[in-house]
Amino acid sequence: MVTPRIAYWLLLCVGGVSSKPTFRTERIHSDPELSDQTHQDTESFQYDHEAFLGKEEATTFDQLTPEESQERLGKIVDRIDDNKDQFVTTEELKAWIKRVQKRYIYENVAKVWRDYDLNKDNKIAWDEYKQATYGYYLENPEEFQDIADQLSFKKMLHRDERRFKSADIDGDLVATREEFTAFLHPEEFEHMKEIVVLETLEDIDKDGNGFIDEDEYIADMFAHVEGVAEPDWVQTEREQFSDFRDLNKDGKMDKAEIRHWILPQDYDHAQAEARHLVYESDKDKDQKLSKQEILDNWNMFVGSQATNYGEDLTRDHDEL
Repeated sequence: MVTPRIAYWLLLCVGGVSSKPTFRTERIHSDPELSDQTHQDTESFQYDHEAFLGKEEATTFDQLTPEESQERLGKIVDRIDDNKDQFVTTEELKAWIKRVQKRYIYENVAKVWRDYDLNKDNKIAWDEYKQATYGYYLENPEEFQDIADQLSFKKMLHRDERRFKSADIDGDLVATREEFTAFLHPEEFEHMKEIVVLETLEDIDKDGNGFIDEDEYIADMFAHVEGVAEPDWVQTEREQFSDFRDLNKDGKMDKAEIRHWILPQDYDHAQAEARHLVYESDKDKDQKLSKQEILDNWNMFVGSQATNYGEDLTRDHDEL
């Protein structure tokens, strides 16, 4: 499984507003809805923690003792058990994972909304977003004399504008909250899928020929160092490229193959993760989990990574 990268980070400050352009190589790949981590349970359960708890919430359990983690996990299990039969099924886990992801997305939008809605009309115009994100660059070009910097900013600005217009369904260059959510999280919206594919292609296609070859595919996830042998997982990824990415076996991926790679239509991430959690924790093999089975395998669900559910449980969870 490919690990999505997060690169091209940049913060521009304008009048106290801190904003992040969307130009980045954070890709959807196999399971970005759930986690940016590699699903390698022999080494770490980080992927499972983020899928089960949410990306941001998972990081806050670092300060908890094992006892505190298990206590909070028990409270979460009570909420996942929708029919209160004292068991958690795959479907209940799947529904929980989907709710956690939905909450993460909408809380993320709410967190940055004020930074972009400069005139406080509960909408975000393209000009507002551009000013909040690129205003300093546009107003102080003399500070960006380096040609590489200028090209990067121009590319980011063009890319954001293109994505904003794709998210702006009615074409008025003013985003409602739903349209802005599509702008920030395009992988969640069907009408934004082509933008996701195009941005992925642009990020990885270093020679600009409109395709991704094997070397570009590998370079996106592994920085080769002269004299240092490639690790085994890189060879595995080369085999993945040949066997599963390059569907027509022409040595490269086109847009259709990229879409199949990063946005597979026949794969439900939440269901796959729920099945995985049940399979690994179901000691009596009755295809459902008791609270004790989950607590016995608490490391997989939360481990040293968990969430602020002590605080979270006191909140209104209607959105879940």
